[in-house]
Amino acid sequence: MRHRTAIVIGGGIGGLTAAVALERRGWEVTVLERAAALEPVGAGIGLAPNAQRALDTIGAGDAVRAGAARQAAGEIRLPGGRRLARTDNAAAVRRFGGPVLVVHRAELVGLLAARLPAGAVRTDAAAELVDMGETGAGGRPARVRLADGEELSADLVVAADGIHSAVRRTLFPGHPGPRYAGFTTWRLVVPAPDRPFVAHETWGRGGVWGSLPLHDGRVYAYATAAVPPAGRAADDERAELLRRFGHWHHPVPALLAAVGPAAVLRNDVYTAAAPPPAFHRGRVALLGDAVHPMTPNLGQGGCQAIEDAVVLAHEAAPDADPAAALAAYTRQRLPRTMEVVRRAERIGRFTTWRSRPACALRTAVLATHARLTPDLALRTLDGIADWRPPAATYASGTRGTRTAAQHEEHR
Repeated sequence: MRHRTAIVIGGGIGGLTAAVALERRGWEVTVLERAAALEPVGAGIGLAPNAQRALDTIGAGDAVRAGAARQAAGEIRLPGGRRLARTDNAAAVRRFGGPVLVVHRAELVGLLAARLPAGAVRTDAAAELVDMGETGAGGRPARVRLADGEELSADLVVAADGIHSAVRRTLFPGHPGPRYAGFTTWRLVVPAPDRPFVAHETWGRGGVWGSLPLHDGRVYAYATAAVPPAGRAADDERAELLRRFGHWHHPVPALLAAVGPAAVLRNDVYTAAAPPPAFHRGRVALLGDAVHPMTPNLGQGGCQAIEDAVVLAHEAAPDADPAAALAAYTRQRLPRTMEVVRRAERIGRFTTWRSRPACALRTAVLATHARLTPDLALRTLDGIADWRPPAATYASGTRGTRTAAQHEEHR
């Protein structure tokens, strides 16, 4: 039997996970990345237990856990430092069967790329879908065209080409694209300050700041603000962050003092405007931000892309019927990811409140729920972080937990 071929458009975390998963299933995979090198946009990424279990299915979970930071505790605070809620990773293990980890995106991309055969990733290779192919008996393959005119065909094309996916527009030209979520985000990675701190997310009027230690002594920090889209600071983005957050509690001023203007990334946040008709058409599957962009408020954007990848590879066995495999992929992923999109957007709106009365009400609600409902922050991930992939596996630390016992009983 000949090897089936797959082309993955996009060399980000979702695309590389799909490539590794398909290659392990026996596919001959080529990754086409438009950038000159695999240099992911972004800084840190949180990996909840659902993503770790998905990575376990491709043999990458333990390597990720070995190079990740485990947050002993996390807090929700106010700009002045008052703590509203607290949780810890022991609670995450009890609730979801594993801890929440934080890794640098570049390290995760490198780890995934290293699991592919030499020559599987082609950089500086912008690709355009020119034929989605047909899945019926004897159906034609899908075709893509590179910028230099070269055309490639494949039994499967996986589109992981990001929020403004050109492939999505080609497959569903009448479907609305992503819409601006109402806020922008800044991200940076800096050395840890001398004075220790607890990982936290701090909610102010129309803005949020988060500080998360990485495993190598650095800190991944992020901020959001409710501002019009496509904005840029008149001077530089570090100066903009100082104006907005420089007076907030430790370690925010210290982190801003340690970063240079060029090291601050700024990106508008987009979310899916409406569910797509499907996650596939012809011989093409959409994955990650290309089909379900979401706000970062649940930390699930990358996690859901990783889930997409392993489910797609599980269904797309080399001898499987392509139409049935892609229909099964859509059936499993569309409702789940759209629910995560909706839940993340609700929290995103909650964080962008700006009026003093609204923010005072929000503070009272959070403080009350934190007293009455332990692990308030973790409850937002119920039904999300406890997901398990279709291939049997487990995430580190799950044996003997209530979640693992429930899973074994279900099986």
